[in-house]
Amino acid sequence: MRLREAAGTGRGFPSCREAAMNAPIFNKCRRFRLVSGVSTVPESAMRLSRFFIPILKENPKEAEIVSHRLMLRAGMIRQQSQGIYSWLPLGKKVLDKVNNIIREEQNRAGAIELSMPTLQSAELWQESGRYDAYGKEMLRIKDRQDRPMLYGPTNEEMITDIFRSSVKSYKDLPLNLYHIQLKFRDEIRPRFGTMRSREFMMKDAYSFDLTREGAEHSYNKMFTAYLRTFDRLGLRAIPMRADTGPIGGNLSHEFIILADTGESEVFCHKDFVNFDIPVENTDFDSVDGLKSIFDKWTSLYAATSEMHDEAAFNAIPEGERLSARGIEVGHIFYFGTKYSEPMGAKVQGPDGKEHFVHMGSYGIGPTRLVPAIIEASHDENGIIWPESVAPFDVVVINMKAGDEACDGTCELIYAALTKAGKDVLYDDTDDRAGTKFATADLIGVPYQIIAGPRAVANGEVEVKDRKTGARETMTIEAAINRFVA
Repeated sequence: MRLREAAGTGRGFPSCREAAMNAPIFNKCRRFRLVSGVSTVPESAMRLSRFFIPILKENPKEAEIVSHRLMLRAGMIRQQSQGIYSWLPLGKKVLDKVNNIIREEQNRAGAIELSMPTLQSAELWQESGRYDAYGKEMLRIKDRQDRPMLYGPTNEEMITDIFRSSVKSYKDLPLNLYHIQLKFRDEIRPRFGTMRSREFMMKDAYSFDLTREGAEHSYNKMFTAYLRTFDRLGLRAIPMRADTGPIGGNLSHEFIILADTGESEVFCHKDFVNFDIPVENTDFDSVDGLKSIFDKWTSLYAATSEMHDEAAFNAIPEGERLSARGIEVGHIFYFGTKYSEPMGAKVQGPDGKEHFVHMGSYGIGPTRLVPAIIEASHDENGIIWPESVAPFDVVVINMKAGDEACDGTCELIYAALTKAGKDVLYDDTDDRAGTKFATADLIGVPYQIIAGPRAVANGEVEVKDRKTGARETMTIEAAINRFVA
């Protein structure tokens, strides 16, 4: 019931609670109504008053770039030692959603997940010849039996050992195995928060094929999967021919997003910005189909500074050149038999002879992707999360906690959206309006549903789009339907 409709009823204006409880949406959703003033929202609900978000009011002095500053201010991470971070609840929710998208696209491309340990035997690395070659980035330790161990910076040796002990026939190929695991590289100068940390999370996949042709198809599968992954994360990543570094091999691409704070200098054709992303139902078994995707995305000039060819870049018409800084968010390699030969990873081929398998490795850093997304999507008020990875889909803001009508309306909306499968944060704090809005903007939830006494008395709430800043007043029912329809 609206306030103006109550005039002349002989009993004066109804209370805010009466008005809200008589609003049409309450009559249609009686299962969510308050009963004798008891909350319908369970104690386990995501109430901001009980959720752990240690927000910082001031900008941290140690933060050099926007993403590091916002991740600290929004209570997403805390530094434990140089280049080593804890992921707090808000950050962990985002990280989990990033990992889920990575996992979905790896599975779609035919990769199979496993889990490998963080500590590795030095013997495997000595066998491949990389133990001494890797350098001081590798953290080396000894166990109580004085056996040399290491905290894995990558997993080529271990996955090759798993493969060679289990796969003996070409009939079991192709095979692509991946895991998502913490790794450690003792960077000389860790900086920019989790963008360049010593301990980090990595999705690394490893493909095994009988021939180079088969290995190239596996490479194209991951190439295509990466394009889809970054697009779903709200990023436009450009694949660029890259140096293979300590991983080795003769074919490699980095996936770079353009950002002013990027450490890499990149050079490419502007048309990459408008290329179409491979569709969800892409046939990953189609050799020709994936080859055409690879050819399209590598047909124009694109290179990091390490692989830059000034003459080739200058051959591009001046108005179509793009020179910028970028952030590496993924790296893929084909390295043939670099690891299979020294480690004896071979299978019996259709000719009855033994063949060393051709391998590739494919890395994405989830703990690097989170700040990369922030670098690409923020404003002066805070983070603007893409909906796919936002810690919450909606934040319901109670402008007058303790008011029965506002409490009832917010709890109704929370219950309805949660029942519909939405991830909802309920701001039930008694903070001032400005603080509530600042918090919601800082943590970057895509949509805010704002319930104040006046609007609720009219059966209405306000919905704000975090990305555009647009606000719209609508009925409570319309607000719910906006997110569940």
